[in-house]
Amino acid sequence: MSSILTNPSSLLALQMLRSTQMSLGDAQREISTGLKVSAASDNASTWAIATTMGSDQGVTSVLHDSLGESVSILAVASGAVTSAISVMDSIKDAVVQAQTPGADLDKIGSYLTQLGQQLSSIVASASLMGLNLLDGSTAAAGKVSFITSYKNNGGAAPSQTGTIDLSTTALVSAGAGLLESAQAIGAVTATDFTNLNATNIGSAVVADTLSNADLVIAKLADYASQIGAVQSRVSLQITFVQSLHDALKTGISSLVDADMNEVSTRLQALQTRQQLGVQSVSIANQNSQLIMKLFQ
Repeated sequence: MSSILTNPSSLLALQMLRSTQMSLGDAQREISTGLKVSAASDNASTWAIATTMGSDQGVTSVLHDSLGESVSILAVASGAVTSAISVMDSIKDAVVQAQTPGADLDKIGSYLTQLGQQLSSIVASASLMGLNLLDGSTAAAGKVSFITSYKNNGGAAPSQTGTIDLSTTALVSAGAGLLESAQAIGAVTATDFTNLNATNIGSAVVADTLSNADLVIAKLADYASQIGAVQSRVSLQITFVQSLHDALKTGISSLVDADMNEVSTRLQALQTRQQLGVQSVSIANQNSQLIMKLFQ
């Protein structure tokens, strides 16, 4: 049946052309954005998963930066403790030298005073980003917690952050620090190694000074070991967090990124279909002209 009011062939061809143009628009959008899923309307489930993963990826990036800062803080503290041990070794040598017959105790005492002041300078300068692990500023908590991980429980349970903790030791703290009130077992008097002078090597106390120096060196070595162990854990966590960040990035990419090779091929096919669709509409519209010939 042929009708001048309705042309089914033309309507069908037009419908197919519209479908092709919509697909062509989608392909062009993927090429321009590089994404096959750029909004929830494209694929609600995939978009939701990718959005959650993207949020977690952002957290891992912050964690990586925070861990890098933690390594720097620990490195400063470790270097300061190592320097303090070196100064204490010099103090110990000077105390032993003071027991040599004929030693100039006044000169040795002046040298010890300078070494004690150097200990105070080391502790005071061992600060990074406002955090000093040696001056007792963290004594209230007794530890420093370095954030290392994050767990997203999706609201079904409290989200969690993981930490690596370092029990801090105050080397100088208003007279109560390790360097200020060291007293070994058996020593009669304590020694303030930040305020040394010739009296600390007098015959009555020199043995106590030497014993107290050995105690301080041993405890500084223990603290340095603790810091080193935490440094090692933080460094390992940095590697893991970077791997996790990369894995999340790859996962998001596989969900929402467009395959440009496939899209470009599909675009060319759609452009060909569009051209053929236009020709089909043109051919279908010629049916009404054939009807006119019946009246000639």
